Amino acid sequence: MAIEDLRKRIDEIDDELVKLLNERAQVVVEIGKEKNKTGGQIYAPDREKKVLEKIKSVNKGPLPDKTLLAIWRELMSGSFALERPLRIGYLGPGGSFSHNAAMLKFGQSVEYEPLTDIRSIFTEVSKGHCDLGVVPIENTTGGGVIETLDAFTDSDVKICAEVLMAIHHNLMANCKLEEIEKIYSKPEVFAQCRNWLSATFKEAKTIAVASTAKAAQMAFEEPRAAAIGSVIAAELYGLKIVCENIEDITNNITRFLAIAKEDAKRTGEDKTAVLFSTAHKAGALADVLDVFKRHGINLTNIASRPSKKREWEYYFFADCIGHRTDDNVVTGLEEARQHCLQLSILGSFPRATELL
Repeated sequence: MAIEDLRKRIDEIDDELVKLLNERAQVVVEIGKEKNKTGGQIYAPDREKKVLEKIKSVNKGPLPDKTLLAIWRELMSGSFALERPLRIGYLGPGGSFSHNAAMLKFGQSVEYEPLTDIRSIFTEVSKGHCDLGVVPIENTTGGGVIETLDAFTDSDVKICAEVLMAIHHNLMANCKLEEIEKIYSKPEVFAQCRNWLSATFKEAKTIAVASTAKAAQMAFEEPRAAAIGSVIAAELYGLKIVCENIEDITNNITRFLAIAKEDAKRTGEDKTAVLFSTAHKAGALADVLDVFKRHGINLTNIASRPSKKREWEYYFFADCIGHRTDDNVVTGLEEARQHCLQLSILGSFPRATELL
């Protein structure tokens, strides 16, 4: 077929796609009406996982799964807006990596609320001012995020989803590379780009600020200044990407958690997060871990924080494979409680298996 004929065929397919997408949207509207009657959740992580897994299973190409999943995430974002606009809190300001992770997960059609600190995200979700919150929990190079771990100790929110995002640092400015005299970013970012910076700059001064988004804003306002941050920060603050992916370690991944008032239903491929404290005696933690082992509960992560209530008392955070309703998880956690001063379930949620 000639190119013009092929383009005509594309136009015809586009017309049909728009028709079908709006038919799907009309069904979403009806679902929203039923949810409003029963008080059902607008965002259902288990349903999201089922839909995306089905899309992958029926995809025969040539489009890669990643492309179709991005389209469907945005489609679901528009569906949320039809049922009831979701409000999602994240660690601001706009253009932060948390903002980027939230947008990759929930799309462009929901409302985003930048908040000043991680504790505020937990508070806004707990009070119902935000439907969901997105918080960083750990990084492959920097380890656990202390502010998030501490916020879980006195909050009633639940974990309903997780997001894995590759972190790429970019040098952005509105001047040439050789003209840059100062560079703004977070201290952690400078540490992750140390080798590149020392090899590239001899004179440029690095200045630490509270966030990569703030760095981008300052770089825009000052001549001969640059920032290190995300692509979305460059777009939001009107900067050009001078050098891409300048991080020293390429496999730099941050795990984010989505928090809400309720966790997720079982999907068959889940994690459960728990928070517990043990008595200050020899072998107390080993006793709890032995319970998990005997019940075949695989721990994927464990971290500790001082309780701040009693000397030498610690809280432990653990992620395990399985849903809180799985038989071995139910019995294992019940037995583990016998060795704990406190044990609470922070939520069950679908396992993230792909980078966004």
